[in-house]
Amino acid sequence: MLYNRAKLISLSVFITLSLSGCVSTTPKLGGSGGMTTSGGAGGASASGANSELERCDAPLGTLSVFEDTEDNWWRDYQSRYPKLGSTLPVIRLMIQQSNCFVIVERGKAMAAMRAERALMDSGELRAGSNFGKGQLVSADYTVTPSIQFSEKGTQKAGALLGGWVGLVAGGLSANEASTTLMLIDNRSGVQVSAATGNAKNYDFGGFAGFWGLGLGAGGYTDTPEGKVISAAFLDSYNNMVRALRNYKSQEIAGPRLSAG
Repeated sequence: MLYNRAKLISLSVFITLSLSGCVSTTPKLGGSGGMTTSGGAGGASASGANSELERCDAPLGTLSVFEDTEDNWWRDYQSRYPKLGSTLPVIRLMIQQSNCFVIVERGKAMAAMRAERALMDSGELRAGSNFGKGQLVSADYTVTPSIQFSEKGTQKAGALLGGWVGLVAGGLSANEASTTLMLIDNRSGVQVSAATGNAKNYDFGGFAGFWGLGLGAGGYTDTPEGKVISAAFLDSYNNMVRALRNYKSQEIAGPRLSAG
């Protein structure tokens, strides 16, 4: 009786998911449950941040984010997911929400910053606008993101539920992503930290063919790949922050050099 009831509950969950349009699970960070990056940040304050995001009591330094659009990973990412766009917004948001670094602009917005300084130099700005020399904050570090792996349909999981319930779950399919963050000291050029991250979620599909309810073309329903990728970056960043909390500089034998 208990087994039959469990099957009925599982079946009702799948039917509810299909009818409600909720066709994918929440991405999991590494091996634990989690969500993608969300909410906002203002200075050291954060709102709506992922509860799994690592936070710091005080910033470790200033940081810029550099996305290498000439690298192979970027070209592959853009060719496969042209609608997702730059990874910078989500990475910069989660870093500011964590309060572990102060973000400084070194991207496309620099053009607008230069324009304001040009207006100041031309005399067009009001007196006291204070766009003179020496106002910009230096970036102590640069973090560079990359995507090593991002695939949908990596695992068919219909057999996980067993029996006739497995028929309903015939379209259950895994989507996975693996990402890396590199942290460089801008003064020395030393790589201070590197961290990988992973995320996975599942899509639900195949209901139309089984039930004849007109719920789609069968197979599995694609989830927004951006959710899994952003979750993987969040996992990478969490791993980096944990490592930095226990940071030890590397001493090099021979000439008196200190890495860090």
